[in-house]
Amino acid sequence: MASIFYTLGFFTRTLKGVGAFILRGQAAYKILIMQILFTCIEALGVSSLLAIGIGVAVNIVGIPFLTGLSQERLIYPLLITIITRELGPLLTAFIIIARSATAIAIEMASNVIAHEVEAYISVGVDPIEHLAVPRFLGVTISMFLLNIYFSIFGLAGSFLVAQIFNSMPASVYFGNLIQAMTVQDIFISIIKSLSFGMITSIVALISGFSVERASTEVPVAGLKAVGASFGWCILVDIILSALYYLVL
Repeated sequence: MASIFYTLGFFTRTLKGVGAFILRGQAAYKILIMQILFTCIEALGVSSLLAIGIGVAVNIVGIPFLTGLSQERLIYPLLITIITRELGPLLTAFIIIARSATAIAIEMASNVIAHEVEAYISVGVDPIEHLAVPRFLGVTISMFLLNIYFSIFGLAGSFLVAQIFNSMPASVYFGNLIQAMTVQDIFISIIKSLSFGMITSIVALISGFSVERASTEVPVAGLKAVGASFGWCILVDIILSALYYLVL
């Protein structure tokens, strides 16, 4: 219970630091840019491969099955449900957790071991504002952007496979996708991506800052960050999906 209150307190303190960072965080803007570069831009390759794989799998399995039921048009809401609403945000979160949660936790743990956090405090620099906030914003923004990219790339890649089963103009295919997509689908996808981004960054930062003095704690912090981020993201995904289906 104490750890939950500590996490909520750290999250609240980080949110309060966002305003100060925007107003006077010029020195840490580079950290924010580099975090987005590493978390989002450098992950585009693996995201593209995974998005295409999901789109291909849905078409290969779904089209023949739905054709046998004379319900071919259901492939479009099925693609939206799997790629945009369900698997897209979660798989994007897994990619970022595997890459960035480990990196952030190890970097923060190394800073603690090297007494760099104490050095910031001694010269009047808020370590939350300078170290935590840019990484929090960078991971959250990256999760949001990468989720959009994943959805677009997965839906676009599925078009190529669909031509094998039923050749049609791109305008017809994407027109049907747009008709099948609702505002609620977009909204829940955005909410999930932002939630996963905040969870991943906060868990990684807390794991890094929680080390004591031994250098052997550094890799352990990285492992804890990954495990906890996976668990919390899956739990929040289940809750948000359940609320979506119950409310809508």
